[in-house]
Amino acid sequence: MPEFLTRALIEVLLLSVAGGLLGTWIVLRRLAFFTHAAGSATFPGLVVASPWGIPAQVAALGAGLLYAGGLERLVRKRNVAPDAATALLLVLALAGGTILASDAYPAGAGVDRLLFGTLLGLTDGDLAMSAAVAVAALAGTAALGRTWLATGFDPQAAPALHIRTGRGDALLLAGLALTVVAALPAVGALLVGTLLVVPAATARLLTDRLRTLQLLAVTLAAAEGVGGLLLAYQYDLPPGPAIALLGGAAYALAAVAATKR
Repeated sequence: MPEFLTRALIEVLLLSVAGGLLGTWIVLRRLAFFTHAAGSATFPGLVVASPWGIPAQVAALGAGLLYAGGLERLVRKRNVAPDAATALLLVLALAGGTILASDAYPAGAGVDRLLFGTLLGLTDGDLAMSAAVAVAALAGTAALGRTWLATGFDPQAAPALHIRTGRGDALLLAGLALTVVAALPAVGALLVGTLLVVPAATARLLTDRLRTLQLLAVTLAAAEGVGGLLLAYQYDLPPGPAIALLGGAAYALAAVAATKR
């Protein structure tokens, strides 16, 4: 097996841990739109990274955290509806990135690579970041799972349980932004939902138990990621769309199975 494919497989397996665990909260908390927008919101950071001489993922991370912080502030401090705040920041990010990419900065090939994903060019730094977000997702789920669950299903009663909803939500959004940035080399900014949303949404059709949902989401993310990478390698396809294709097929099968239950 080629070394670059081995690296890509390790990358996807690491991302499946964070993708499956955090994807569970994305589905339960209805944050799928936020997750898609967080990937697209990294676009301005990717455009300016090369001209400024900084690593693309560092610039994308800054843009992602800025986006997550802006969303949390609009929702918490300004009482803007979450979907409206997400749409507003997404439009601003895409408009700003498009303007920068048009004439202001010479966008390089690295932007295309991180927008659509690639099997080539994964570095030790990419693997290290994916490992870090996997550990962070495990730690966050263990430490804050009760908080995320309470604020997602009964936010009015959460203060009575001595749960600090603001800090929990901020950490969840920051964790999602970090995972989105870590997934950029594998699936690209435009298809981060293939690892963060689709597996968990598929698992949600098959079970209503939280622990089972988390384990099944991680398993599906790993299986779809590995299968998509092998399919992309075999037929010379972009990895992101290949993984998305398998994820969509799995979701369709799960939906049919759920209707027959």
